[in-house]
Amino acid sequence: MTAQVPAFAMILAAGLGTRMRSPLAKVLHPALGRPLVVWAAKAATEAGLCPVVVVNHQEGAVRAALAGAPCRFARQEAPRGTGDAVRAGMEVIPEDGVVVVMCGDGPLIRAATLRALLQAHGDKLVTVASMILAEPGAYGRLIRDASGAPARIVEAGEATEAERAVQEVNSGIYAFNAAWLRGALQTLRPHPPKDELYLTDVLALAAAEGRAGVLVLDDPAEAMGVNDRAQLAEAARVLQGRVLQAHLEAGVGMEAPESLTVEAEVQLGADAYLERGVVLRGQTTVGAGARIGAYSVITDSALSEGCSVLSHCVLEEARVGAGATVGPFARLRPAADIQNNAKIGNFVEIKKSVVGPGAKVPHLSYVGDATIGAGANIGAGTITCNYDGVFKHRTTIGEGAFIGSNTSLVAPVRVGAGALVGAGSVITTDVPDEAIAVVRGELKLRHGAAGRLRDRKLAEKARRSENA
Repeated sequence: MTAQVPAFAMILAAGLGTRMRSPLAKVLHPALGRPLVVWAAKAATEAGLCPVVVVNHQEGAVRAALAGAPCRFARQEAPRGTGDAVRAGMEVIPEDGVVVVMCGDGPLIRAATLRALLQAHGDKLVTVASMILAEPGAYGRLIRDASGAPARIVEAGEATEAERAVQEVNSGIYAFNAAWLRGALQTLRPHPPKDELYLTDVLALAAAEGRAGVLVLDDPAEAMGVNDRAQLAEAARVLQGRVLQAHLEAGVGMEAPESLTVEAEVQLGADAYLERGVVLRGQTTVGAGARIGAYSVITDSALSEGCSVLSHCVLEEARVGAGATVGPFARLRPAADIQNNAKIGNFVEIKKSVVGPGAKVPHLSYVGDATIGAGANIGAGTITCNYDGVFKHRTTIGEGAFIGSNTSLVAPVRVGAGALVGAGSVITTDVPDEAIAVVRGELKLRHGAAGRLRDRKLAEKARRSENA
């Protein structure tokens, strides 16, 4: 194949997948954060192929999952087998070129394997990717002629006893001469009992012309299709191993790789370190030298170089600056922006707030819809009362301010730079720069009253017991 020959990957993604026991179409089930069909399309694109996706069930959702990918789409009107699906896909493929047919529920195929298939195909009419299995099961058997050339594919249900003993099987991945395939598809005849058209039948036509080829896969796992939940879990396990291996080779440290979940889109800087049980999801990025503590769950967040997220933290759509520390047992909700060298301590929740450079919220606080200036210190038990029952309001705390423990800041409110707020205060009006604010009820003391009150309570309890 020369560089001038157009090459396409036809991805069969029209089925529902009833064995998944789910209303979601099979190819939309995620593995490591990506729908199965996206894994297939990504491999095809990386191999230099233009994906053509054959759809039917939940077509809109499949299209949406592939939004932004350079895909074309074709519709199979009714489920009449692989031959019919490919016939539908050929309607959007040019007359000439090469077509690689692959399955939308096969997330493990590598781009390098697709490139090897194209290389092996050359000017043949059909090249099938095969694999050797000790227990071929329900796979179609690849039958070779006396010279060892591929002759035909026999589905397991139609195979003779001798054919079922063959261990070389069809992977479901092929390369075709597009112009020849278009004509060959017209010769297919339905197979009982479902009257389906089998794409596998065209191999015999190419073999009759002496232009059929085979590429035996080194790793049969690459052709693994997902048909049920157990296979989905296994595919995710294999993909996770690949993802983690790539990060390890790039210099990421991991305490216990087998305990980690790191989705496919996550980016990790060199010398970042993941402790046991960490879960990283979505578009999360972790900078060089950052450390993620055990059992933290981080989704769609940006962690800068040298920061630390201690154990058992939950972050979602948050940002953590360089040198900052979060946790343990902290929660950063969407739009939490923890700037350089700031400190968020245990049992602190931050939502839609900026915590300035070097500021501290050490423990047991809720900060929502707020801006905290550089170097400010927020005492334990402080809350920003951001919701009045109808609207959200912002709290602003100036640089270097100190907020005493168990303070309630009733928004909208501003505490000025360098101001001090006494512990236990309820602040409802602005506090100027460098001011001291203390809002507490007057202390009332009644000496000896505690004992008299206890005596009355005990006497009342005794009377109730007598009357019961």
